[in-house]
Amino acid sequence: MSERIKPLPPLNCLQAFEAAARSQSFTHAANELSLTQSAISRQIKRLEESLGRPLFRRDALGVELTPAGERYFRLVQRLLRELASGTAALTRRQGSLQLTLASSPTVASMWLTRKLPELQQACPQLDIRILTMEDPRRLDLSEFDLALYYQIPGEMAPEGVHITPLFEQEDVICVCSAGYLLQAGPVTSPQQMLQQHSMLVVEDFYHDWLTWEDWFQAVGEPYQAPRRTLRANSYQLLMQAALAGQGIALGWSKLLAPYLKEGSLVQALPEYMPSKGFLSLMEPSHRHTSAAARQFIRWLLDDGSERTGPARDNAPQDSLPPDPANDLF
Repeated sequence: MSERIKPLPPLNCLQAFEAAARSQSFTHAANELSLTQSAISRQIKRLEESLGRPLFRRDALGVELTPAGERYFRLVQRLLRELASGTAALTRRQGSLQLTLASSPTVASMWLTRKLPELQQACPQLDIRILTMEDPRRLDLSEFDLALYYQIPGEMAPEGVHITPLFEQEDVICVCSAGYLLQAGPVTSPQQMLQQHSMLVVEDFYHDWLTWEDWFQAVGEPYQAPRRTLRANSYQLLMQAALAGQGIALGWSKLLAPYLKEGSLVQALPEYMPSKGFLSLMEPSHRHTSAAARQFIRWLLDDGSERTGPARDNAPQDSLPPDPANDLF
């Protein structure tokens, strides 16, 4: 039998304390909680007596938190917010389905958020929460329902997840904005790109398999250090730079398909490198698949528009894998 949690303060006083500390006013706290000012004062006095130290300094001009009060306020406010969030999740209106999707910042910003309007139209009852983490192996399996990450075959996968490939065949292509080409001129060849154009280089451990050296080797061209580069340790930042016309970046054809379709990015050269990694759906294998997750899986795997790429017109269209959601309903 577990022991009783102690010591605890008088819990009914915490809301009064949080409101008074946040507003730095007993009067404002009383108005907010529909109590009298004297009731707020009594509750805070009781809390201070329980803790054995003052939480407020009182003078003719009003009240001010003591250093101990500041520390306690941050703690109480955080715990009350977590309690409110958990209560809201449990009492959420009937028919709402909450789904937490984990992904890298790049996949979340460049692909997932672009797909949300379609998802919300197809599954209007889903209540989506997005959790970003660069390395999926650092995720706590209890934190998410499904995850979307690029996975390299043979690379150590996160433990305790079932992986379903989404983009089984994808090309790594050179992309830039149309505005960049207007300003810098056309890209006529890989060697001309090295000599005359600004190339965007990612310096990131988790994207070390997406390098210009690998791309040049794959297309059969010698590589040397570009004459002009912009370097960053964030692939997401480099893609924003490409969209802003700052240079040419490497990108995945299907991940960037919405940008290529709308023309905010263009393919700078026809050469491509088959991607070493593929976008995959990761699902914790230790628990039952929720109704919200089943809806998302069905929508995602039924969305055939995401299974074709713009880079290779002669490439066979990926065949849809069997829909695991059919076995879950």
